[in-house]
Amino acid sequence: MNTDNGVRRRITLGLAAVALLLPLGAVAAAAPARDTAGVVRENLDVGRVAAARAECGPDSRPETGLQGDVPAADRDSGRSTEGYDCNITRVGEFAGQGTGIVSASYDHCAYLGSVFPSALLGQSPGVQVVDVSDPANPVPTVALTEPAMVAGTWESLKVHAGRKLLVGTGVPALIGAGVLSVYDVSDCAHPRLLNPGPGTSLQMPLPITAHEGGFSPDGRTYWTSGVEGVLSAVDLTDPTVPKVIWQGWIGLSGHGFGVSPDGNRLYLSNNFGGLTVLDTSAVQRRDVNPQVPQLSKMSWTDGWATQHSIPVSYDGHPYLFTVNEAGSGGVKLIDVAHDANPEVVNSIKLEINLPENVDSQIASGMGGSLFAYESHYCAADRPRNPTALACGWFSSGIRVFDVRDPFEVREIAYYNPPAMTGRAADRPNSAHALASLAGVPFLSLPGVIQSVAAGAFDPGEATSSRSGMVVGGDLSTDWCSSPPEWRGDELWVACSDNGFMTLRLDPDVYTPPTDQRSTIGS
Repeated sequence: MNTDNGVRRRITLGLAAVALLLPLGAVAAAAPARDTAGVVRENLDVGRVAAARAECGPDSRPETGLQGDVPAADRDSGRSTEGYDCNITRVGEFAGQGTGIVSASYDHCAYLGSVFPSALLGQSPGVQVVDVSDPANPVPTVALTEPAMVAGTWESLKVHAGRKLLVGTGVPALIGAGVLSVYDVSDCAHPRLLNPGPGTSLQMPLPITAHEGGFSPDGRTYWTSGVEGVLSAVDLTDPTVPKVIWQGWIGLSGHGFGVSPDGNRLYLSNNFGGLTVLDTSAVQRRDVNPQVPQLSKMSWTDGWATQHSIPVSYDGHPYLFTVNEAGSGGVKLIDVAHDANPEVVNSIKLEINLPENVDSQIASGMGGSLFAYESHYCAADRPRNPTALACGWFSSGIRVFDVRDPFEVREIAYYNPPAMTGRAADRPNSAHALASLAGVPFLSLPGVIQSVAAGAFDPGEATSSRSGMVVGGDLSTDWCSSPPEWRGDELWVACSDNGFMTLRLDPDVYTPPTDQRSTIGS
């Protein structure tokens, strides 16, 4: 058999096999649950423009191909183990055993998310606490080993700075139930458990499902959502006794969310692409037997596994930055001035995410595990008139955008850390290492299908030296899935294989606003 034809045949068969996973999603997208208004707003537009490239300074190590890509040649040659940077310098790091999907920070400390079952292994099981008093030399202090912390915290580990609370739920594999722990982080390097009973004691589980979690702006409510569509409001007015005060099944699937500044609206993501606008004012007021009406639903085809939303405003007008975890949907800008009529008004993508380049992302992404190049969690540098948005991107690293004009977004910096190729055994708590049992980028498939339908997918461009790597990933990139946190001219970040890092932005590209306040929306 001709070698090129053989490679093409293998990749075609691989994509066809993955396509068998799609019928459930297709059915759900075609017939979503009706909201109270009986209307689901559909957006069929596909973002076809990438953010303008960053102009890299003289000390940078820029990318060698498309914006956001780590080409197969760089993975094969070992170039990706050197990393790529543009207008960002790494100041310090604590690799530890790697990190889970979402980590958090408060004051001079960081909390590294855990992965099950590997969180039970190694020298420091559970959630690792890191003291970053010296950003150049982060050091571990203690490990949190309550059931929620060793069960895998997934996307639930969050801090409320105002109330000095750290909360996480246990999510062993995609979904969890029952366990939730609340910590006082007044002494951030030594969190103190507040709820040894409900949520922490296995004999006193809370009636919740879990995958994602986050706070209301006032910190009195911790919302938790499971991928099956159940959303729960946990009252933390008394954090020693968390209790569920409202629960509802929102639809066929749920994911992350964002909460409006007044706590009265919750924007719940849909794993099939879209979001639901919920009126949470009755929960916010603590009404007796509160109701949470659905005000509107949106769906879109450009992006799958919608992750979370960051409520922001420009000159008083409310918007969301809404991130899609799969399908190369990137980050959407959504106008939410009218609850019943939210509207997608812009998108932020990298060149590797554009429909005409999806074949190239498959060529380099094969053998790199479940994701090729997907956005995951972002943080704005302030909720009102934000000037910059920093995002964690699977395999593309930390991307920083100038968003002073949200309709003319440009990239100003990026940092894609050194790949830990072949070192999965050194990172037992890395979500990337655990997922590298697979080599096919399953979560890129919706983008592939969309590209094929548009006639933009060239099987020849989708083949490379990596096309046969359908089983087993080689860690030839890292997963930067955790939200960066703005700290003046620094970003505190966590990537699966490289662990916790402090990064410093070049002053020529970013000046921190005097009222900087990092926000992820929950």
